[in-house]
Amino acid sequence: MKFCVIGPGAVGCLFGGYLAQAGFETVLLDHLPERAKMIGDRGIIVEGIRGGFQVPVKAVLQPEDAGTPDVVLVCVKAYDTAGAALSARKLVREGTLVVTLQNGLGNVEELSKALKGAGTIVAGTTTQGATSKGEGHVRHAGEGDTILGVVESAGEAGRSVANLEELVRCFEKAGFPTRTAENIHDIIWSKLIVNVGINALTAISRLKNGELVRWSGAERLMERAVNEAIQVAGALGVRPVFPDPLARVRKVCELTAGNISSMLQDVLKRKKTEIAFINGAIVREGERCKVATPTNACLTELVLTIQETYDRQLFSM
Repeated sequence: MKFCVIGPGAVGCLFGGYLAQAGFETVLLDHLPERAKMIGDRGIIVEGIRGGFQVPVKAVLQPEDAGTPDVVLVCVKAYDTAGAALSARKLVREGTLVVTLQNGLGNVEELSKALKGAGTIVAGTTTQGATSKGEGHVRHAGEGDTILGVVESAGEAGRSVANLEELVRCFEKAGFPTRTAENIHDIIWSKLIVNVGINALTAISRLKNGELVRWSGAERLMERAVNEAIQVAGALGVRPVFPDPLARVRKVCELTAGNISSMLQDVLKRKKTEIAFINGAIVREGERCKVATPTNACLTELVLTIQETYDRQLFSM
């Protein structure tokens, strides 16, 4: 299969790098000329738990230059999904898989709106730990599972399933343990609950994932935020795939102990965060189904305050 990765951030470079290293034709679609040129000239650098490598990849600025990929991997931040979806639309032909490996809620809906029935939308979650070390340079900080499921298909169901199974084999060859699931909506929510328990707390405390379970205050906030998310999910008829979601959050913290969460990476780089699509999504869905979410509301407002005041913050006397 041929791949086009939209969004050469940490996750995009992790998957793009390993796919290219495994021999798959891989193109990165970027909107920043300088970054695209750097990656095109130097390739992707991956370091971390499996060692390191540098692999050449093609980086382009326009969808028209990305060829005819079989798979479009959407790895942009949730707030950039609408723009990425328009680019994906130009790459889609019969049988193309458009795969979202993003955080938060609303990404599938944005893709569906832009694609207007074209291609096959695949929702995915991954717990692979990835930390950006610079443009086109990623640290593989933790192993994890990747789960994929078809949520919308314009073609024959049989062909979509066959293409998805081939994608799973490609991911496996690249070193990513992957499986498919029919209850992908429940799985998206399960990943959301994990993000709810980790991302905002790391962004506020500036701690790595593993540190959260070492401090009682952070653990108490984690428990409250996760329990609120579970209550909202239950009110919406969503069934988390983990029998004990809170235990799963703690386990992810342990498995990715050395990882700097994507939201903390954004805060350290003074960038916009995805808080509105993670804890903020729990607050919105809670309002819709009349479930109180005070902890998630507080965490959301704290992260929003941090990202709105980068140029006014004090770090020493």
